[in-house]
Amino acid sequence: MTGNQKPNRVVVIGGGYAGALAANRVRMRDDVAVTLVNPRPKFVERIRLHQHAAGNYDATVGYDTLLGDDVRLVVDTATRIDAGARTVELASGDTLDYDYLIYAVGSTGTVPASVPGAAEFAYPLAEFEQAERLVARLQDVPLSAQMVVIGAGLTGIEAASEFAEAGRNVVLVGSKLGPSLSERGRRSVAKALAKLGVTVIEGDVSSITANRVTLADGRFINSAVTVWTAGFGTPGLATASGLRTDELGRLLTDETLTSIDDPRIVATGDAAAPSGQPLRMSCQASSPLTVTAVGTVLSRIAGTEPAALDPVFAGSCVSLGRHTATIQISHKDDSPTNYYIGGRVAAKLKEAICKGTLWGIRRAASKPSAIFVMSGGKRAEHLTEAVDA
Repeated sequence: MTGNQKPNRVVVIGGGYAGALAANRVRMRDDVAVTLVNPRPKFVERIRLHQHAAGNYDATVGYDTLLGDDVRLVVDTATRIDAGARTVELASGDTLDYDYLIYAVGSTGTVPASVPGAAEFAYPLAEFEQAERLVARLQDVPLSAQMVVIGAGLTGIEAASEFAEAGRNVVLVGSKLGPSLSERGRRSVAKALAKLGVTVIEGDVSSITANRVTLADGRFINSAVTVWTAGFGTPGLATASGLRTDELGRLLTDETLTSIDDPRIVATGDAAAPSGQPLRMSCQASSPLTVTAVGTVLSRIAGTEPAALDPVFAGSCVSLGRHTATIQISHKDDSPTNYYIGGRVAAKLKEAICKGTLWGIRRAASKPSAIFVMSGGKRAEHLTEAVDA
C-alpha cells in the first residue's frame, strides 16, 4: 500500500471460528485494515462447551494468541448495521465505518416458546454464558440425581456422554438418536452411551417443570436439572438492520456469500444462508464458508469476479466422553455413508480435530493464505436438482 492510499476498512462482526479466521485471512492484502467486533474479550471453543459444563475443560482462549497483531479487536456488541451509511452501531454508543463487512455472528442456543416451561426451566448449552449458568446450577445437584438432556442430535449425545462420564445419572431424550448418522454409526453411538450408563428415551417433549419432563405420549421423566440441546437460532442483528434473512434469521446471500441486499456485505459461518440453502451449522462448515466469504471481499477490492461456494464435507465427529467417539464418514454433500470410525482411535482423531481448529486460526494469523479447504462438492448441481424437484 502506498503512503497516500487509504486502506480498505473491513469490519468482521463475530469472533467465533468463522469470524476469527476471516479476520486473519482477509489480511492477504496489505491494503486492508481489519476490525473484529465481539461481545466477549475471549474466544469461546463452542465445540467444547459440553466439556466446560461438565467441569473438565476451560473453553475460553485469549484472542492475543489467535489473531494477527494488526487485527483490531473491539469488545462490544453490534446492535445495527446501516448498509446505506456503511456503519455498524455498537451497544456502547460507538460507531464503526466500513468499506466491506463480514457478517459472522454465528448461532445461538434457543429454547422454543411452544414447549410450556422450557424457557423457564431448561438450560441451553450453545453459548458460553449458558454453559456457565449450567455449571452454577450443577453445583447444587448431587451426582446421583437424575438429569435429562433433551435433543438426541450430536450436541445432545456429546453433552449426555460427558455428564455421564463425570458420574452423573443421565437420561437422553429425543425423537431419534443421532438422526444425521448412518444406522451403523447410530449403533456405535448407542453402544457407547449404554456403556456410560446413559438411558436413551425416544419421544417428543410436550412440557417441562422444575423437576419433570413430560412427553407427548403422556410419559414423564423426573429431572433434577434439564439441559436443552435441540435446535439452534441466530442473533437478530441482520433482521434488526433491515437485511433479508431466512426463517432462522440467517443472512440471505447468493453463492458468493454476498448479501442479496448489499454487495458490500458478505456472510460466513452459521449465520449465512446462501441461496436459502445453508450448510449444516457446524465448525466444519465454517472453513469453506470463510474461505469463500473472504475471497469474495478480496475479489471485490481487486475488481475481479468472486468464486461461488463449493464445499466438500468429510463427515461428523461426536465425542462420547473423553475415551471414545464415533466419526461418521460422509459423502461430499454431507450425507452419511455406511462407514464410521469408533472407539479410542476415533476419540484421538476427534481431539486432534478440535485442537486443529485453533491451530488453523493461529496459522492464518501468521500466514493469512495458509488455510486450505477442499472444493468440488458439486453444490451448484445439487441446488439445481433441489429446484427441479
